[in-house]
Amino acid sequence: MRVVTAFPCAVREIEHCWIPLRDGRRLAARLWLPADAAGAPVPAILEYIPYRKRDLTRARDEPMHGYFAGHGYAAVRVDVRGSGDSDGVLLDEYHEQELEDGEEVIRWIASQPWCTGAVGMMGKSWGGFNALQIAARRPEALRAVIAVCGSDDRYADDAHYMGGCLLNENLTWGSVLQTLSALPPDPAVVGDGWRETWLARLRSEVLFPEVWLRHQRRDAYWRRGSVCEDFARITCPVYAIGGWADAYTNAVPRLLAGLRSARKGLVGPWSHNYPHDGAPGPAIGFLQEARRWWDHWLKGIDTGIMDEPAYRASGAATEPRARRQAINARTMPAHSHSTPSRSPSGSRFSGLPSWPWSSPSIDRWPRRRAAERGVPRRVLRPRDLWLSEPHPPIWARAPRAARARSTLRRATPAARRRARVRPGSSGSPRPLDELLADRLAVARGGHARRVHRFEPSRAARPAAVGR
Repeated sequence: MRVVTAFPCAVREIEHCWIPLRDGRRLAARLWLPADAAGAPVPAILEYIPYRKRDLTRARDEPMHGYFAGHGYAAVRVDVRGSGDSDGVLLDEYHEQELEDGEEVIRWIASQPWCTGAVGMMGKSWGGFNALQIAARRPEALRAVIAVCGSDDRYADDAHYMGGCLLNENLTWGSVLQTLSALPPDPAVVGDGWRETWLARLRSEVLFPEVWLRHQRRDAYWRRGSVCEDFARITCPVYAIGGWADAYTNAVPRLLAGLRSARKGLVGPWSHNYPHDGAPGPAIGFLQEARRWWDHWLKGIDTGIMDEPAYRASGAATEPRARRQAINARTMPAHSHSTPSRSPSGSRFSGLPSWPWSSPSIDRWPRRRAAERGVPRRVLRPRDLWLSEPHPPIWARAPRAARARSTLRRATPAARRRARVRPGSSGSPRPLDELLADRLAVARGGHARRVHRFEPSRAARPAAVGR
């Protein structure tokens, strides 16, 4: 990990500003601008999510958006209506009101004197979902999108139903969202009206799991937010990114197959994170990769990103370690601005001779202490609020006798992550998520269908841990 302190542009941070909407409501925004943007306008990058810019995602926002501003972009982080310091009530995921507001926000950004009129939109999870859905509405100023850990199908491949069955996540995620929507705005930002805003949220609070339980079929409710219903609605370039340990991995190849606009896909060894914070890892220099994308589509600079493979996915390396090191030393792209680093042992990206910007090459905007920012010292960090995500299941359900003999339960966490399932049709062990991806497919209706029948057998039992 490398903390970058020198940038091409000096950065001016605006802790808070209001974005006015047509109905009189206001959305709260935080801005990072090149210091001279008022006289030399720049393209803008928008992240539009309900996760409280003032505290919840603050530590995550600063390294990312500050980095973009330091390279000549206006970075704008906006709280969705009814969340954080914004006015109003949060009514649902990707509500029609939220998408209309998003279009207004893009128009407002494009009209500012510090913006060239070109706007990109990016986000992870919620921000990946609404970036795709807003792109499908074709706002004039929206030129490109980066969607990380999002889905094109809200019914068949989201947190509510899978294969037509209700998921536990419907309740757990719905409860988390209800809790977030009940939090008050910051009095230091909103002023004396903060209590009134808070009480209005509490009086109008939505029981989200109940809303989603009312729609147990693929009805108009789910179709409205599923861009897979008509990929042709999206005409701007899309970079779809996912992780093998994330729930939305399957959306990346679907988007690449369905979209007709310029598009790229990237899947790596991460869970529900931006790739520069990717775990279990190794992480990559996502900020450098994103800047290449933005430079190409928002500034018209030929970075070569569209000349590279359209889909890159991590997989087992086939070259010996010495050869991988030699290849990486020769082929690490010049735009990485760092010393070439060797590929992680046992992994590479298909279609590329080297791992793109592995961990030592990750650039990061410096995080500053609260006292330096002029805000209260008690700033929550994401890791203060959530436990780390569990690693996905690592072996299929085997017969009782086989499970009884397994040493998996007694293995260390590191050994459990190395465990493999040996499919009967192949002599080489493979991770379970890769195995299942080959054998199950989810149809648009939400039903899982078997591609290859997989029966537990001696050959399919878990391999000895640690081999």
